[in-house]
Amino acid sequence: MTATAAAVQDLGPVPEDFDRWEVEQFLYREARYADELNYDAWEALWTDDALYWVPVASTDDPLRQMSVIYDNRSRISTRLKQVRTGKRHAQAPPSNLRRLLSNIEFLGGRANPEGGIDLEVAANFLVLESRDRGNNLWGGRTTYRLRRVDGSLRLTYKKVVLVDNDKPLPTLSFLI
Repeated sequence: MTATAAAVQDLGPVPEDFDRWEVEQFLYREARYADELNYDAWEALWTDDALYWVPVASTDDPLRQMSVIYDNRSRISTRLKQVRTGKRHAQAPPSNLRRLLSNIEFLGGRANPEGGIDLEVAANFLVLESRDRGNNLWGGRTTYRLRRVDGSLRLTYKKVVLVDNDKPLPTLSFLI
């Protein structure tokens, strides 16, 4: 059994305390913060035990195979500090970005370290990146895990699987 198949089996029923409209609005807001380079707001969406993963090709095990990004909460913060300096070559000048999300699915619940249940959600995406050198379209599927913390939704996991991740990738400057 692959790691992906095992992960799907680990899911329980969709937790009842997650409203579809609230979840969709959260995902749209997360995309807008990234598009508008609102790094402080984007960073504030993450939990302390967060994981952000962008695998290469069909990687099922980030600990044994290379990833484009495999960041814990501390590394997310470090990445954002680098971007905020304005000296990150891949984003000087910053890209103009717009993300579209579709096919949002509630996949199920997953136990979290705090004893609660996180909601696992997946969505298709398309990102338009406009730069002086031209435009790029990036497409794929994102899996999110959302947790309710003090009454608000927070992001505890984000896995971005690019459609063309089996090919050589130019700069992925749209990824924070």
